Amino acid sequence: MNFSKDSIKIDPARETEKIVTKLKSELVQKLHKKGAVLGISGGVDSSVVLALCVKALGNEKILALMLPEKDSSPDSLELAKVLADKFKVKYVIEEISDSLTALGCYKRRDEAVKKVFPEYNESYKMKITIPKDSDGKGILNFFNLSVIAPNDEEKIKRLPITEYLQIVAASNLKQRCRMNMLYYHAEENNYCVVGTGNKNEYKQGFFVKHGDGGVDLMPIGHLFKSQVYQLAEYLGIPEEILKRTPTSDTYSAEQTQEEFFFKVPFKVLDPIWLGVEMGESAEVIADALGLELPFVSSVINDIKSKIRTTEYLRYSPIFFD
Repeated sequence: MNFSKDSIKIDPARETEKIVTKLKSELVQKLHKKGAVLGISGGVDSSVVLALCVKALGNEKILALMLPEKDSSPDSLELAKVLADKFKVKYVIEEISDSLTALGCYKRRDEAVKKVFPEYNESYKMKITIPKDSDGKGILNFFNLSVIAPNDEEKIKRLPITEYLQIVAASNLKQRCRMNMLYYHAEENNYCVVGTGNKNEYKQGFFVKHGDGGVDLMPIGHLFKSQVYQLAEYLGIPEEILKRTPTSDTYSAEQTQEEFFFKVPFKVLDPIWLGVEMGESAEVIADALGLELPFVSSVINDIKSKIRTTEYLRYSPIFFD
């Protein structure tokens, strides 16, 4: 099979049928559950998974959870409601800010931020970003901390590793708190927890272990993000969700997944990655996609590095004899 820019395309109807069939069999025959719980955020991934669950189980056996906290974008909650209404599923809103405050999430994060920007306080917004590599020079991965004052003045500094680790550790409490709520509702209803992560997130380590990675089923974990969009169009996901820029919705300042982790757009990243999986060289991939070779080589190296350095996240518990 020859690689081309169209290799990333899937047959949405066939893929939907395959996933729906698998969902039914795994949930009933293996997990012995009555239905499914999942978190929805107004993003395309959770929207597609909700639509697939409805096709597989019927809307009466689905419970959608909306799990906002004080840093969440208001759009996340509103778009999640639009989605739930469209597919006629029951939903529950669990506001988790108080739980996160009790766990010290915001306090621990802000403590680290103030070590870099002493003037930072609750009136500021913040986010972590990585530098782009648009010219393909293969720059090292490092992180910047950006703080935005009430007057919209933005300051950016390179983030020391100690403060980076503290901010991430504190922020990961959000995903783990959400997963606690998902399992509460799952156990209350004898449902399973369905994950909404895609291949980009799972394979490159853009998830929290025992947080959004701690689920029973992963219906789209084998699909590239751009393939999830293909399914979304086929499944009739609301247009406002399709047009929304993918975001981590973790930090108080608006932040895209691209600027925080993936570096390049999914429409560029995914075909390059697929070409690697098909055994093609960087030269062949660059030629087929009409991209510069140094840029493609840099993206390939970044993909391989992320997969290698996040392998521990995908390990099952290690048992000792």
